[in-house]
Amino acid sequence: MERLDKRVAGSLTRFYVVALCVVAMLTISGLFLIRRAINRLNHDSRIVNVAGRQRMLSQRLTKLAVLKTTGIPHRDHADAAALLDQWKNSHQQLASRKLPVGGRLVVWKSQALDSMFAALNPVFDSLFVQLSNAAGDSTPVRDRQLALGHVLDKEQEYLAGMDRIVYQFDRENVGRLENLERIEWILDIMTILVLFAEGLLIFRPVVNTTRRVVRMLTESENALQQSNEKLKETNRQLVVAQNELLRVEEEKYALQLAEDRVRAAALIEGQEEERKRFALELHDGIGQMLTALKLHAEKLKSVQFHEEKHQKQFGRLTALVQDIIQTTRQVSFNLMPSVLSDFGLQAALKLLCGQTAEASGIRIDFAVVADDSVKLERAVETGLYRIAQEALNNAVKHARATHIDMKLHQNHHLLTLEIADNGKGFLISNLNTEPAPPRIHQGIENIRTRTQLLNGHLEIISKVDSGTRLVIRVDL
Repeated sequence: MERLDKRVAGSLTRFYVVALCVVAMLTISGLFLIRRAINRLNHDSRIVNVAGRQRMLSQRLTKLAVLKTTGIPHRDHADAAALLDQWKNSHQQLASRKLPVGGRLVVWKSQALDSMFAALNPVFDSLFVQLSNAAGDSTPVRDRQLALGHVLDKEQEYLAGMDRIVYQFDRENVGRLENLERIEWILDIMTILVLFAEGLLIFRPVVNTTRRVVRMLTESENALQQSNEKLKETNRQLVVAQNELLRVEEEKYALQLAEDRVRAAALIEGQEEERKRFALELHDGIGQMLTALKLHAEKLKSVQFHEEKHQKQFGRLTALVQDIIQTTRQVSFNLMPSVLSDFGLQAALKLLCGQTAEASGIRIDFAVVADDSVKLERAVETGLYRIAQEALNNAVKHARATHIDMKLHQNHHLLTLEIADNGKGFLISNLNTEPAPPRIHQGIENIRTRTQLLNGHLEIISKVDSGTRLVIRVDL
């Protein structure tokens, strides 16, 4: 089989490539000639139209000159000067063999046409001068009548010359078409000859070789069937082994996901513990020292300062201490709100909405429908509080919202937290690809991770300029 393939390839490839190249060259040549002929026909038709228009313009200019000279009332209000300029420009373009067509400059070669235009140029120049005099408003009546007489004398000679030019254009066009037709016939005959040679030297040997190959393939079919039976058995064994490998990989992937979830849970739990410790340090350490500093400062209010500016500086210092105390309390609350551990999730979310609305100036409505008899685990309360905190932060800083709704639904089996805003929204499909600030994507990922750690389900509903709604469902 290998020797046969080499023999067939060596004997047929050269003929086949040569035949294809010749056919391709003939085809491309025919297409090029046809395309060129079409372009020339378009150009020739444009040239003939312009030449025919020259006859019409000369007759119209003569008519306008007659009407203006004799004073006959008429409705033709065309601008004679503009028509004269157009007539002159077209004549110069035709005589110089440079006619603009469709943004391009059409150029042609014809000694006969050059001779005709050279013979017609004196007649045209004389007509142009006399038509300018006859159509001019400042020309005396006597001179205008003389100019009109000259125009009438020369008009027939100009029209006859333009007729000869138009007929010459047409004869040359017909000659080019006849020449193209002869070339096309030659190309068609050559293509037929090449195809005949291809069938005789290529396709006939291919048919004979194919017949031999088919006979050899038929003889080897029985051996291939036996080999196929053995391969089927081997394939069945491979499929069993592959299924076993897939099962092991799935178990390994599931174990890895579980490990990642445990690791993330431990990391978040450590973060919460560290936040709690840091919040206590701020509240019980720095907060107490700042409170003591405020008390000592207030005792100094009774001291009389000698200068008023010292009194003002002391007032600003007291206000600054109060701001630092308030900021410290706010940071401590954000790290670990005591109301969450003292009064539960509902009170913490209500307080969070109030503080966020006061700080941002955005209207935030909080509604709760919950069964007070159902006690939530500490991890669930903390996770949902952090989710609400992250969602409010995204809506205030990135969504440009003016109104936010937060709803908490809770019963014995299901807890649902819903946060909706009327901000600018986004496309869900572009969540990981759109050129948005990384903080938005990080916030969404934090919410998704915390929801997964609670064994919950996150639903994001958003459209551009239609706001965003987050729905977190936790099975209790």
